[in-house]
Amino acid sequence: MKKTTISFITVLVLLFGASNATLAAGNTYQVKKGDTLWAIAKKNNITVSQLKSYNKLTSDKIRPNQVLKVSATAKTAAKKTTAKTKAPAYKEITVRATAYTASCKGCSGITYTGINLKKNPNAKVISVDPKVIPLGSKVYVPGYGEAIAADKGSSVKGNKIDVFIPNKQRALQWGSKTIKVKVYIKN
Repeated sequence: MKKTTISFITVLVLLFGASNATLAAGNTYQVKKGDTLWAIAKKNNITVSQLKSYNKLTSDKIRPNQVLKVSATAKTAAKKTTAKTKAPAYKEITVRATAYTASCKGCSGITYTGINLKKNPNAKVISVDPKVIPLGSKVYVPGYGEAIAADKGSSVKGNKIDVFIPNKQRALQWGSKTIKVKVYIKN
């Protein structure tokens, strides 16, 4: 009888221990070499800002084997569920929009936030002045779609953006235009 009770308790401990580990594993991500905040956020269906917030990160630097939270705590999730659903808030900014490509001579193809544009040619990325549009922001660009502000450049100052287009000919066709973009504000 004692042996059966101990075996039963051991099974229960293992079951509950494993289920808690599985739950914890679903809420965290272990950084691998070459990972970026943007790629981790995209993989987990969250924004870079949320990822930084969950982990109290003040920079974009991460290191291999670092464990990051990739979802809100139960307490935060409960608050969001009980809060009234509102349309996403945004601010409109008039900008001068040009295009760039990663296939120019001397271009690494790696954005400031670590996105490899040569390996991800379909990525919707814009280069911004972080003083005007914070890096990691989601931005709607007419004629381009929803993009992530993931790069900055020496010629991108003030109300100017550069949209990433993988094809040089199509980038040239984009030209230079004045448009109103929507910068989504994180709640």
